[in-house]
Amino acid sequence: MVYYVNIAAGREGDGSKAYPFRHINDAAKVAQPGDEVIVAPGVYREYVNPRHAGTEENRITYRSEQIGAARITGAEELTGWEKYKGNVWTARVKNSLFGSYNPYTTLVGGDWYFAPMVRHTGAVFVNDLMMYETVTLEECLAAEVDPCSWRPEESTWKWFTRQEGDETVLFANFHDLNPNEQKVEISARRNVFMPSETGIGYITVSGFLMDKAATTWAPPAAYQDGLMGPHWSRGWIIEDCEICNSRCCGISLGKYLDPENEMYFFHKRVKNPTQMERDAVCRGQYHGWLKEKVGGHLIRRCHVHHCEQTGIVGRMGAVFSTIEDCHIHHVCNSSQLGGAETAGIKLHAAIDVTIRRNHIHDCIQGVWLDWEAQGARVSQNLFHDNMRPEGVKQGQGNMFSTDVFIEVGHGPTLVDNNVMLSKVSITIPSEGIAAVHNLMLGGFSLINSGVDSVVNGQREPRYTPYHIRHRTEVAGFMTILHGDDRVYNNLMIQHYPVSNPELGPDGHEYEVVGTAPFDIFPSWEEWIGQFDLDSAEPNHHGLNEAHFGHLPAWVGGNAYLNGATVSRHEKTGFQGEAQAEISWEERDGHFILKTNAFELVKDFRAGIVTSDLLGKAFEPEQRFENPDGTDIVFDRDFAGNHRGVDTLPGPFAEGKTEYILW
Repeated sequence: MVYYVNIAAGREGDGSKAYPFRHINDAAKVAQPGDEVIVAPGVYREYVNPRHAGTEENRITYRSEQIGAARITGAEELTGWEKYKGNVWTARVKNSLFGSYNPYTTLVGGDWYFAPMVRHTGAVFVNDLMMYETVTLEECLAAEVDPCSWRPEESTWKWFTRQEGDETVLFANFHDLNPNEQKVEISARRNVFMPSETGIGYITVSGFLMDKAATTWAPPAAYQDGLMGPHWSRGWIIEDCEICNSRCCGISLGKYLDPENEMYFFHKRVKNPTQMERDAVCRGQYHGWLKEKVGGHLIRRCHVHHCEQTGIVGRMGAVFSTIEDCHIHHVCNSSQLGGAETAGIKLHAAIDVTIRRNHIHDCIQGVWLDWEAQGARVSQNLFHDNMRPEGVKQGQGNMFSTDVFIEVGHGPTLVDNNVMLSKVSITIPSEGIAAVHNLMLGGFSLINSGVDSVVNGQREPRYTPYHIRHRTEVAGFMTILHGDDRVYNNLMIQHYPVSNPELGPDGHEYEVVGTAPFDIFPSWEEWIGQFDLDSAEPNHHGLNEAHFGHLPAWVGGNAYLNGATVSRHEKTGFQGEAQAEISWEERDGHFILKTNAFELVKDFRAGIVTSDLLGKAFEPEQRFENPDGTDIVFDRDFAGNHRGVDTLPGPFAEGKTEYILW
């Protein structure tokens, strides 16, 4: 059955074409498997709460009649502003508007939140710009540039709130604008399109603009809400949507509410937050964290931007999903929120998740895969400007910046065929990582670091899970030994100047490009030689040093330009002496890369990389392979072009001086 929705209809209808519903949520109450909801252009100020699940064979589809023309928003227009003083105006809102959730009394904070808890989940927008909240009215009046903002020119648009009786009082500095002549909105709803119940699966959401939700901080051992998302279910398709201006998270693929483990550290403090992460994994299996019930989502061709925690977030609920052909940018740029859950894409337990062909830029971090990125693949993405602009200070509680961050995982995790143009390319306080055929202008960071702590004079290792191959069931827990990494056929160019050549691999912004940081790991021969495999009576105590030592590393076929460092493990690489030039620009709506690097590499070629060459990640004993268990042959490049019998280092099958990347 097809239901129709049109906000411009003269009166409420029954969902027929002649008498459409006026609200999408009316259709969401009745839509059943196989039904389609067609939404006419217009602005829908409502929370859509799907009540019924589709099935794998008969999905429920919500479709904008014209892509981008139906806007679902968590905001309300606010008029009737009165001049207060200078450029500051004031307006009042009855708290009854917000129901049980008032974004202007709810503060952003919780587990892994490191910034001061002074910001509210609500926000004020002028002409779609999320204004900057102040702690005092005096700051609002002063309208000074925030030195930590990535967009300094925007940071002078300030707002402040306080409660008076049963009203929320808002003050905003609109500069020389009259707010009553502009589009001014305030976020009033926590979510825009997200089931309140779990298990509402197999839904397609297509072609909507969704914006301005008063979302809460979404750490991993807590309920993770977003502007929109499937809420712990299976098989959603989110396509051709624009998701923007969420106070915290845009799309949530994340965790259900578990009252016994909800923000446990934040509320009780008596257990380490890392222990609560382990609890969340194990409790999740009790609560139905199985391949047959959770994950398997597809997010494609979406435009996700201007969110202040993450563009896409997910703890466990994103397993077996694909995120492809999306444009994700300007995430966590105000620096008003800070903590360990901020990135363009931030996923915990990205088991068999594929992130491919996306354009990710101007985010505090590009992709952050935290814990259990087992079988995850980050491939054919364009990363750039995922770093603080020059002269901008690091905000209190803000994380460091990198294109790809893979934290405390055991692999196998693939990072291949990406163009990585930021100052730091790959951050890996992990093991079991393969970097293959990437263009890297930044270095590796947090190698052999960023995992364990020394507390009370003793080492406190961070044990994390690994899983049954291509499943969610936990196979075991282990600390990170570091190593077990493969670095093949990458093109590495020292593009950015090195301000401190003494910075080691555990500097947060490792400036030196190349593979020298892998010298601390043994070769395969050095590592396996520690074990007396022929002894009839092996002494397990005698092997402790080897069992808890570094794992081996493999390096080969890489090209090093402009002084990029070369690992002792590299036997088949190319080291150029001439200066490589590289630049990029936006031209006619396209992102263009120009370089002479391949003229310098000349006739150097490397072998074709395959699953057989990469082998198995040590701890889970799982091959670097496709989610269905089949082999990967890296014979396609960044754009999907075929490689021949041998191959250039880097992400391109053919050496040219100019590439259209997006």
